[in-house]
Amino acid sequence: MTNQPYLPAVVIEPSSAADASVVWLHGLGASGHDFEPIVPELQLPPSLPVRFVFPHAPNMPVTINGGMRMPAWYDILSMDIDRKIDSGQLRKSAQQTQALIQREIERGIAAERIVVAGFSQGGAVAYEAALTFPQRLAGLMTMSSYLATHETLQIDKVQHDLPIHVFHGTYDPVVPELLGQRAVAWLQENGFSPQYRTYPMQHQVCMEQINHISHWLQTVLK
Repeated sequence: MTNQPYLPAVVIEPSSAADASVVWLHGLGASGHDFEPIVPELQLPPSLPVRFVFPHAPNMPVTINGGMRMPAWYDILSMDIDRKIDSGQLRKSAQQTQALIQREIERGIAAERIVVAGFSQGGAVAYEAALTFPQRLAGLMTMSSYLATHETLQIDKVQHDLPIHVFHGTYDPVVPELLGQRAVAWLQENGFSPQYRTYPMQHQVCMEQINHISHWLQTVLK
């Protein structure tokens, strides 16, 4: 893991003591507050008290944005379909995410009651963080994302049957749906059975999707 301080995060506690956690990573240029409003929209039942942890990415220069500093999990060097990225920075962000997972375990949440989720750039980190984590997790959820480290990712064998749900917009101009399909194909080639769901939307989240996310969380955390 890492001895560095934990990533700062927005933490939303349930009304009774949490017995499950979701660590949810935002996209490029956003913050941990980005998905905060989704929590009440999920309408999770009181019988499923879930703590939501929305970490903030560090500020760093991003090459595709002219070197401007912004919240980012890693640098993106080019926006072609194969997405040249700083994979060392991505792995560091994945390790920092794993440190947050470990903190949830130390707070009394069993690893198999923890879901890792990510949108766009956050989803690329979520793939790395969840699939390499050495204790079986509850699930992995990615939205409008891509698998940036497919050539180097070393899957931990405890995750071999991890429930995975991939969501994507069919009109996404930022992360083309082809990249979501490629991630699903890679997961299938590596023995996973990911669910894949698309919506007629761009690089965003829609209400129908939020309902599906709620149902999936209730399924994997039942």
